[in-house]
Amino acid sequence: MPFYAGARISEVVALDVDDVRMSRRIGELRLYGKGGKVRTVPLKPQLRTALAAWIEQRSAWPGAGGPALFLNHTGGRLSATAASDIITAITATARLEDPPTAQVFRHTFGTTLVRADTDLATVAELLGHSRIETVRIYSRPTEADKIRALEHLTVDE
Repeated sequence: MPFYAGARISEVVALDVDDVRMSRRIGELRLYGKGGKVRTVPLKPQLRTALAAWIEQRSAWPGAGGPALFLNHTGGRLSATAASDIITAITATARLEDPPTAQVFRHTFGTTLVRADTDLATVAELLGHSRIETVRIYSRPTEADKIRALEHLTVDE
């Protein structure tokens, strides 16, 4: 969810089953952000498929009758620490040099949208930022961006 929906880990673990709305072709998440702000984020097909699979598996878990979407092994709501530990374990299995965190996935979501020329107001809304200025961090140029920019300079010969 941090990568496909731009969700903060605290928003992910706060989700209830009713916050996920899906039909056969579309879906959306209702996320509760900082300051009690609520936003709706469309579900990318890959996330919709994964959520549908989890919701089906969830029915066999302890605590499945409760509202929490993500459950721990005793049937309670999954904590942010436990969710972060799960992400760390999954990314460690991939043997990445610098295993990403949930925040890195969220940052990648924002950076990917900005680099795809998505309007900054849209990116801010999807990320739950109230100010567009906050989204500017996702548009910081890389060294490759700087080198490409210099290629536009004319050269007299």
